[in-house]
Amino acid sequence: MSDGHPTAAQKAALRLICDHEPLEAGQLGEHPVAARRLSTDPGFGPAIARMAGTSTWRLHAQGFIAGTESGNGWTTTANGRELIACAGTRG
Repeated sequence: MSDGHPTAAQKAALRLICDHEPLEAGQLGEHPVAARRLSTDPGFGPAIARMAGTSTWRLHAQGFIAGTESGNGWTTTANGRELIACAGTRG
């Protein structure tokens, strides 16, 4: 959060969840890693995946996403969809 508002990266994670929901937890880290250019640093991919996890935790704490019934994925809530003007129907 930046001054109580979702950051651009958090909104991107929210958009990703909304566009692919329900999105499995493991897949959330894979999408941003695949979208970035390759790096020679072996820790690059895992670091981005961890940041996706941090963004997810914050979005959940703010009520923008909710866990799926299986407990292994995420869907957007009505507040989350409204924040990014997503037409998804879950949550």
